[in-house]
Amino acid sequence: MLFCTFIAADRNFASADEAVDIETGNRLASVLRAGRGVISNNQELINDASIGDKGFTGEVFFSAAIEAYLKKNGEHPLDEGLDPESRSMTETQINAMVEVVDESQEIINADGLAFKGFIPAVFARLANEKFGEEMADRASIKVTAPKELVRNRKARPDEWENEVIVTKFQAADWPVGEAFFEETAVDGKPAFRMLIPEYYSESCLACHGSPKGETDVTGFPKEGGSVGDLAGAISITLYK
Repeated sequence: MLFCTFIAADRNFASADEAVDIETGNRLASVLRAGRGVISNNQELINDASIGDKGFTGEVFFSAAIEAYLKKNGEHPLDEGLDPESRSMTETQINAMVEVVDESQEIINADGLAFKGFIPAVFARLANEKFGEEMADRASIKVTAPKELVRNRKARPDEWENEVIVTKFQAADWPVGEAFFEETAVDGKPAFRMLIPEYYSESCLACHGSPKGETDVTGFPKEGGSVGDLAGAISITLYK
């Protein structure tokens, strides 16, 4: 059976087990967003060619990401009430993000180099890959997008993600911000899958706005997007 729900009200439409999975998916997505936000907010520092050691370590990142999550969600991502499995996944995700920042110190602190290429999208991909390696057959996180907007082949939507994007998120009557989830199978293994839409904000348009086709700072042609346009989706898979 297929289910779709507005993230903030999902418990009204899901079974008890699904509600736990939805809560876990929402938390993982929120932690990822908090981490990306910290990277975005520090782009000017990261790309400052006049500074060598930026002091932007994994520890500094961790504190900022937790603060951002708290501000947005009103609770710590590792709240005491978490069940053991959700806590394990969240801890693994946070550790993966911190490790990515620590492992990227050489490029972050490159003296005399302006644009480093350590942007939110790259950070998220590296953190998600590290999370996937650690979680193996337990869970995975991916940031994908409509096929025409994908810049990195690793982010291309799979068949399930593409169908949801095309038939749900790109439909004129799909409520903005509403996630889609269902119990399905991945490579023959039962799984809970959740796709959460994301939209362009003003800060995204420097690379993804107008004029369409103009080369942005990363070397890719701009998509000509506008604030509020569907930009992508966070894909969460929890294996059973």
